Amino acid sequence: MNYRGKRAVDISVTVAFCFAVTLFILTLAIGVPIYCRFLYYLQIKTLKLEEATGWSYSTIKAAYDEVLDFLLLPGKPFGTGELKWTESEAAHFADCKALFTLNTCVLAVSGALALAAIILNKFKVISLCRPFGHRAYLISAVCALALPLIVGALAAVNFEKAFEVFHKIFFPGKTNWTFDPNTEQIIQVMPEQFFMNCAIIIGVVLVAFSSALLAADIAVTIRDKKRKKEEITC
Repeated sequence: MNYRGKRAVDISVTVAFCFAVTLFILTLAIGVPIYCRFLYYLQIKTLKLEEATGWSYSTIKAAYDEVLDFLLLPGKPFGTGELKWTESEAAHFADCKALFTLNTCVLAVSGALALAAIILNKFKVISLCRPFGHRAYLISAVCALALPLIVGALAAVNFEKAFEVFHKIFFPGKTNWTFDPNTEQIIQVMPEQFFMNCAIIIGVVLVAFSSALLAADIAVTIRDKKRKKEEITC
């Protein structure tokens, strides 16, 4: 392959790598409060769900576990432990299952693609480009931080409108995304504060992972500059 052909391949792979890493960071952050069930178990006490609902810790935990099993495991029927549920709730969580499955698939595929690019670069099959002298993953870290900030800013301006747009895009015609805590029991053990805490966890993971990539790029860049100076001195 001539120089131009190889350069075109390297650029294409680098763009795909940046896109994959960005998706990996986003889906990983979203996945943490989903896959790490202990983060919910801790909130049973901190949110005082036992006092608020009158159900025991084990009853609340079992209800949450059964819902998560349905959302994450193939072939699991919908259930809420000892709590009662309606067809509307079952339909809602069926919609959620599609989103959870999508997040898991994107996480796995993007992670595999990013790892493959790193391995190919390591063995010099391809060469990941360095935009502006930095590692390609720096762009991914910046994008992963910028996208949620933009979405968050839009939601802060008009949360109801932002949610309405999201609902129309992903679930047009669906009317099962509003719950009545007085009649639908599962939402009583998943109060609004729980979802706000999940959003905070996602934000913390997102910032932490992206910041780690930024710090890694800075450290490697400083190391490379130091090596060049030493070589020039010698």
